[in-house]
Amino acid sequence: MDLQIAEQKIAELRSLLNHYGYEYYVLDKPSVPDAEYDKLMQELLELEGKFPQLKSPDSPSERVGGKVLDLFEKVEHRTPMLSLGNAFNEQDLRDFDRRIRQAVGDDFSYVCELKIDGLAVSLRYEDGLFVQGATRGDGTIGEDITANLKTIKSIPLRLREPVSLEVRGEAYMPKRSFEALNLAREDRGEELFANPRNAAAGSLRQLDPKIAASRRLDVFLYGVGNPDAITIGAHSEGLDYLDHLGFKTNKERRKCASIEEVVQFVSGWVEKRPHLPYEIDGIVIKVDSLKQQAELGTTAKSPRWAIAYKFPAEEVVTTLLDIELSVGRTGVITPTALLKPVKVAGTTVQRASLHNEDLIREKDIKIGDKVVIKKAGDIIPEVVNVLEDLRTGEEVEFHMPTHCPECESELIRLEGEVALRCINPKCPAQIREGLIHFVSRNAMNIDGLGEKVISQLFAEKLISDVADIYKLTSEQLIALERMGEKSVSNLLKAIEASKSNSLEKLLFGLGIRHVGAKAAKTLAISFDTMNKLAIASKDELMAINEIGDKMAESIVSFFEQEEAKELIEELAAAGVNMEYKGARPISPAEFDSIFAGKTVVLTGKLEQLSRNEAKEKIEALGGNVAGSVSKKTHLVIAGADAGSKLAKAQELGIEVWDEEKLIVELNN
Repeated sequence: MDLQIAEQKIAELRSLLNHYGYEYYVLDKPSVPDAEYDKLMQELLELEGKFPQLKSPDSPSERVGGKVLDLFEKVEHRTPMLSLGNAFNEQDLRDFDRRIRQAVGDDFSYVCELKIDGLAVSLRYEDGLFVQGATRGDGTIGEDITANLKTIKSIPLRLREPVSLEVRGEAYMPKRSFEALNLAREDRGEELFANPRNAAAGSLRQLDPKIAASRRLDVFLYGVGNPDAITIGAHSEGLDYLDHLGFKTNKERRKCASIEEVVQFVSGWVEKRPHLPYEIDGIVIKVDSLKQQAELGTTAKSPRWAIAYKFPAEEVVTTLLDIELSVGRTGVITPTALLKPVKVAGTTVQRASLHNEDLIREKDIKIGDKVVIKKAGDIIPEVVNVLEDLRTGEEVEFHMPTHCPECESELIRLEGEVALRCINPKCPAQIREGLIHFVSRNAMNIDGLGEKVISQLFAEKLISDVADIYKLTSEQLIALERMGEKSVSNLLKAIEASKSNSLEKLLFGLGIRHVGAKAAKTLAISFDTMNKLAIASKDELMAINEIGDKMAESIVSFFEQEEAKELIEELAAAGVNMEYKGARPISPAEFDSIFAGKTVVLTGKLEQLSRNEAKEKIEALGGNVAGSVSKKTHLVIAGADAGSKLAKAQELGIEVWDEEKLIVELNN
């Protein structure tokens, strides 16, 4: 066969296979038997093997699984993948509806969709060709899993139109695939997956795409990541357009004109949920109009125009066998219930957090009790209550210790806190937990350096502080159990890559008390370098919006410690970046505006501007729009029906404007 005939035959095979695949995996209406599809695929593979120059990235043969990867590259999402706020009952849904009405009026509708229990993914297409797929990660940075996503046959490798866009969806493992996978693992004597969600996530994070291909995953697409790339005015139109392009969307969706219709839809699926061929853990409710979505805007973590209703948690009864104590990185002693294994919401539960001694006393929990267990939000196991009627008299009351279970230092309870705390800075448990925090996803994000490996390195005395991580050698790592040459190579590459992280990642990783990920970024932007932050005074820190008294004191105290100074010097000497690398906001000094550098709070209903429009205009003039009134607020804009925020502003003597005054100043 010559090249021209081969090219023609390959094109025919690809067209047929893509058509049959769409019928089978998207429409669920196959027109040919599996044997015919397999025969055509084998013919395509043989031809592409003979004529490798004719291979293309959109060929159905790409779904078989390519070469094994060394590691997953990081991907920065062009538009953040925000998480959703949760609703747990009908009142939460009605409160959500009330907030929407206050912001946009009564003329709007909702779209309700099933909340698939899987792994959130983002797919990027250029001129209709699938070029990159990524995990959600922390919402800003995920991992490139393109090769694994190509093995999911319901994901089109080329769209029906040559459009460039990013789509979001949920990759999942159907119940049938999950059962078959666990049956095969059981036959091989391997550990079983706890639930389809874990199995799907584990499959998509395999470095060998052939393993992902064997797991028979699927996907539902639920939105366009950059809706401005196409001409649509509503979320429902976007879903219809995804269907048109050849994507698989979930057809069990409904447009609802009122919150009553939403509640009815939710109630119906509480009953029908077990009969689906895939797992769902709730219903997602979104405002349909994209214009109204823009008006409502987002918080730092989630959109204000959407909410996830979580199904009521399944409750089961088991026996509390014992209470175990653990020491966190800040020295807090946390009691954990050790339970007789029991299945809850699809997974086997053996442990549940008891939080603190006060909760144990409040619920009158004793060792040996029959207890009711549920998963909060279908995720975290918790003890709901004790079945006192089933007590035999052999139950044992639990008492918190007076000394640390790890280092035996005396425990204290700080004023205003319920937790007992070990304050020994050399406590091994705190050091180990601090190391685990340092390498975690929201901190330095070092792949391959999880809790087990950190614990092993710490136990072997190969690391005693975070600077030691950057001194690890191949010889030290290869000697560890379950560490092969490839794992060691990948780990050392990940450690090296972490050196180039922006400053906020390092600040959060250092575990400075009261400094979370958001505050770490605020500090990094404000001071630019570690050296400048290290010499900042309490007053300089408190001058920054969002930095309060306690946090400022904690930061100053941290940098005054000789140990902290030495640690930072060691990290810098190892090549760890000490500067902020992200986008830089415009300085208020660059604005000739009354709003420059001022914190403004909007409250009540505005008539001429939407809340989002007002926020954008104020921020464009150098102002900062906050969600609550405090002593740091400079100005409050009060619209109609302004409530508690206006009252607090008046109580604190903060300047208040009406909307007319705001518009005048915006136009000056």
